[in-house]
Amino acid sequence: MSLAKKALEQGKGILRLAPTWVPRSFCVPGRRIKLHPDDYYVLGGQRGGIDERWLASTTPAQNGPLTGKNEGLSPVVFNEGGKEEQFLLKDAIDELKGEVIGDRLWDEHKSWPMYSKFFDNMGPLPHHIHHNDEHAAKIGQKGKPEAYYFPPQLNNHGGDFPYTFFGIAPGTTKEQIRECLVNFTKGDNKLTTYSQAFKLEPGTGWDVPPGMLHAPGSMCTYEPQKASDVFAMYQSLVNEAIIPEELLWNGTPKDRIGDYDQLMEVIDWDLNVNPNILETRFMLPKPVKPLKVMEAEGYIENWICYRSAAFSAKELTVLPGQTVLIKDSACYGMIVMQGRGKFGVWDIETPALIRYGQLTNDEFFVSEKAAAEGVRISNPSKTDPIVILKHFGPENPDLIL
Repeated sequence: MSLAKKALEQGKGILRLAPTWVPRSFCVPGRRIKLHPDDYYVLGGQRGGIDERWLASTTPAQNGPLTGKNEGLSPVVFNEGGKEEQFLLKDAIDELKGEVIGDRLWDEHKSWPMYSKFFDNMGPLPHHIHHNDEHAAKIGQKGKPEAYYFPPQLNNHGGDFPYTFFGIAPGTTKEQIRECLVNFTKGDNKLTTYSQAFKLEPGTGWDVPPGMLHAPGSMCTYEPQKASDVFAMYQSLVNEAIIPEELLWNGTPKDRIGDYDQLMEVIDWDLNVNPNILETRFMLPKPVKPLKVMEAEGYIENWICYRSAAFSAKELTVLPGQTVLIKDSACYGMIVMQGRGKFGVWDIETPALIRYGQLTNDEFFVSEKAAAEGVRISNPSKTDPIVILKHFGPENPDLIL
């Protein structure tokens, strides 16, 4: 029997995952993702600080020529007879297919088509864009919708600039944006002149479709997204840091590098100049069932990312002293944000501090069969809730709002 099969059986359909840390050379870590203070630059100055933890990822990080082997890919942890082994979640899904992610997802995608992450930057990110499927296909990638949720547990401070720019201010012309792109190498290309920022609030979120310009703020962010790492930076100066011109053309087919019309084509203009961005892209949590019904059963569960067909996410709170059986129609990755207890056959706990390379009991992947049968979660604490974030793939059958 293969390791993947053994691990799935041992976990009764739930796989334990190891933390997956990813550095970004152009970012300063916000130091809120529980990594030990000595380890944020453990990969060396050239790689930059670790400001991301990838969750349930079968997507390799696109991090330039210095990218480490398997960077961005989540390992499964298997322990048998005191001997510990690790293998990639991607390999387990490739081998076991629908046994892990369900036949619906496997038959359509032949892969786990999303992942989530924490990104944790002290300052804002540059204005950038993610390509849609059509444009991403030109460089052999998939398009990338994404969404944000700001977990209260990871936002004891908002960083230097807890505001995110979304879209293009109504009344802006295409010529004005094109001129910003042409001026990319001249210092500040002043792209934010033509955008609008929204204050970020813990416990809320935003939906970011492909083709939408956005400059994420400095709040620590939980970010479900399609399984892709395609992007292009359209802003040349952020927080007094110069963005390399090569990132402007990241995602551009080689035969169109230098063609500013190609960069303009990637922008979904109507989406960006929509005057109702707050109404159409902002997300407040939405209870999955009436609140009183859930509380009587010992838990509270909210949809936190629900505007995209490519993925969805929930926040589950198990109240102190309660044991609950939670059923879902689809497989999911999960991360424990608060508390400790039992999750199926597994002990779960939230670490306060994690060394680079250290294993934890806070991240798991739940197969479709285990999700449908229901996961029994016990919270032994008299005072502290268990809080779990759950990230699902496309077209979640339970997502009916």
